[in-house]
Amino acid sequence: MLSQHMAKIIMFLIFLLSGLLYGLHQGYLVQGVLIGSLLGVLAILIKARLKQISIGSIIGGLVGLAAGIVTANLLLLPFRYIIHDQYWPEYFFILNAIFGYGALFVGVERGRSFTIPGIMRLFKGQETETGLKLLDTSVIIDGRIADILEVGFIEGTLIIPQFILHELQYVADSPDPMRRAKGRRGLDMLQRIQKMSGIDVKIVEEDFPKIKEVDSKLVALARVMNAKIITNDFNLNKVAQLQGVEILNINELSNVLKPVVLPGESMTLFVVKEGKEQNQGVAYLDDGTMVVVENARRLIGKSVIVTVTSVLQTTAGRMIFAKPKDDD
Repeated sequence: MLSQHMAKIIMFLIFLLSGLLYGLHQGYLVQGVLIGSLLGVLAILIKARLKQISIGSIIGGLVGLAAGIVTANLLLLPFRYIIHDQYWPEYFFILNAIFGYGALFVGVERGRSFTIPGIMRLFKGQETETGLKLLDTSVIIDGRIADILEVGFIEGTLIIPQFILHELQYVADSPDPMRRAKGRRGLDMLQRIQKMSGIDVKIVEEDFPKIKEVDSKLVALARVMNAKIITNDFNLNKVAQLQGVEILNINELSNVLKPVVLPGESMTLFVVKEGKEQNQGVAYLDDGTMVVVENARRLIGKSVIVTVTSVLQTTAGRMIFAKPKDDD
């Protein structure tokens, strides 16, 4: 952080000194210092802004600007000898400004999908890879991704970053038995996925040493490779979406695929335990959805026919409220 502040100060002083020398040479000392200071502040602001813009957007913007100016000049070329020389500079400036400014923003917008690896592949005559999917640690340990891949609901190339493998190995070597079991389960799932026919799995070495958090590295890699992230981590889901990275959330898929239960529908459930509120019982559907049954404390350990009264959708999943059919 200190080095960054020092770099800004040095940059400002360079512009200030340049303005001072220019002012001394031209005989306008005060004006030279003011211009140098203004340019220094402007350079620092531009530098800070460029950090938030991807290299693809910069390249796209430059290409768009050049294309816009060339187009404007080509359109003006047939009228060069028709328009009076007195008005030519005005027409020239206006048309170049309109086309250049418009094409600049189109290039910045379209250039967001440009990446350094993609540009290098274009120069080498290789086709840009599409349909790339990055797997994060949580979804590998979860294991449901292997079942989804087996039935063919996900296509494209699966990317396993080397830093994800290191995290899995770290978890598998943990002294905590629970974490160790999760890590080993994740490694077993990766082996299972690699052995599947028709599934292309690539392990990549790309890393971001300046980024410490694994989730942040994953988001940065997804932006570089123009890939989607498969996860079931709620926080990673939100962070990635804020940075424009597409997410395939296994938990959201699971919630969508759960059977539809409507108020008034009857079903037979086994009441397994007492609920939080007085006289409530708790049961579960086959997919794990919790059902809160009113007036069912006396029915714990028994199968009962219930009537659904309401269905509540929360960020954690779906919750169903019901009451014994006999209460009707």
